[in-house]
Amino acid sequence: MKSSESVPSESVPSETAEDQRSEPGQLTGAVVIVALVSAISGMLYGYDTGIISGALLQITEDFSIAELWKQVIAASILLGAVIGALTCSYLSDKRGRKGTLVLLAVIFAVGALWCAVSPNPILLSLGRLVLGFAVGGATQTAPMYVAELAPPKYRGRLVLCFQIAIGVGIVIATIVGASEAIGWRWSIGAAAVPAALMLALMLRLPESPRWLVKNGDNDAARAVLERVRPSGYDLDRELNETAELARAERTASTRGWSGLREAWVRPALILGCGIAIFTQLSGIEMIIYYAPTILTDNGFDTSVALQVSVALGVTYLVAQLVGLSIIDRVGRRRLTLLMIPGAAVSLFALGLLFVTGNSGRESMPLIIGCLVVFMLFNAGGLQLMGWLTGSETYPLAVRPAGTAVQSAALWGTNLFITLTLLSLITAIGVGPSMWLYGLFNVAAWVFVYFRMPDLTGRSLEEIETKLADGKFRPADFAR
Repeated sequence: MKSSESVPSESVPSETAEDQRSEPGQLTGAVVIVALVSAISGMLYGYDTGIISGALLQITEDFSIAELWKQVIAASILLGAVIGALTCSYLSDKRGRKGTLVLLAVIFAVGALWCAVSPNPILLSLGRLVLGFAVGGATQTAPMYVAELAPPKYRGRLVLCFQIAIGVGIVIATIVGASEAIGWRWSIGAAAVPAALMLALMLRLPESPRWLVKNGDNDAARAVLERVRPSGYDLDRELNETAELARAERTASTRGWSGLREAWVRPALILGCGIAIFTQLSGIEMIIYYAPTILTDNGFDTSVALQVSVALGVTYLVAQLVGLSIIDRVGRRRLTLLMIPGAAVSLFALGLLFVTGNSGRESMPLIIGCLVVFMLFNAGGLQLMGWLTGSETYPLAVRPAGTAVQSAALWGTNLFITLTLLSLITAIGVGPSMWLYGLFNVAAWVFVYFRMPDLTGRSLEEIETKLADGKFRPADFAR
């Protein structure tokens, strides 16, 4: 049971038919620009993490490094992401969502230029650590910023623009890597350009109205809503809901990091961190980071391996676009449950090819087919949920802390996988490693089935009310 000082269930009304009629029927230009900035930060995430896949082949030759340094260079951005996610929780709460994103845009640019001029693997790893800080901070802050500015009707699709942009960044990175005509320094340093654009746009955007209300500036919050909502929209209803919730939370025991320990908040934390961990254990980063390395180690030509990497990046993007177009009709929970089995089966089939010795050039179509099918089902299902759950699941008073823990869980799992995957493959082989990740997908399906309610179309306030009432199981959100 939650504390008697926690948010009372009647403090936030759920959406009624009248409420839904007052939702904006169209998006304003300001909200579209907010989504665009979030998309740029997502693209930088996808590009900065994905570019190492092809660049690592050039870096290995330039620096004459072995397997250990390959893993360190690839993983250093992930360690930085853990630090960035945890640090930016504090910054987004104290400086605001906008101020934090402005700082991250600067760090994105500095980190990209640092990596581009690094003379040795040590400084390159440190530069990627700096880049990782921006990546982790953006994944913690950008989806939350969009979710707090977007109307409920469009929140899912706008937050998922961040996820789609990750796919765009990955595709661009794989194309650049496959060209083999661009040196790795230029390809990594080029990320400074979109970072500068992100900074220019962020300086023109407003602060989150929910953050402003939380900090007692209702007049500024109203001004923001007037800017980001169409004419005729019921601003008073949204402001009153947010203000009432903020007042209750200021006097509640459930606040900040300590609030995450409250029993009534725990289901949100379990869901958010569980989804974050399974998005990584499902095998997506294994394929993105190391597909060219795995393929070349098993006899594929470098050019073929890089072309496969491009195909996987394009598949990732297409799957996410399709998922984005249907998610509000199919529902988050149902889509995820439908897609995970396909990813699991493809990994089991891929593992079987390697275990039975059918991993040579004659089996190239089957291997590529398994990789593409995995990417299709994984990117179009479970990956869509990674950032969306964090942006809409946590109560306002603990949202920065909750999203920080979720981001840290995601990046920590990613870091562990990246640091150990090549060693794991050396120890047990490619086939058994694929089977292991296939089993992780089975576990992910079980977790989603029992733990993930369908939050499609629910306002942030309604979600919080359900959580406060102890009704956060899938059956509690059935329509």
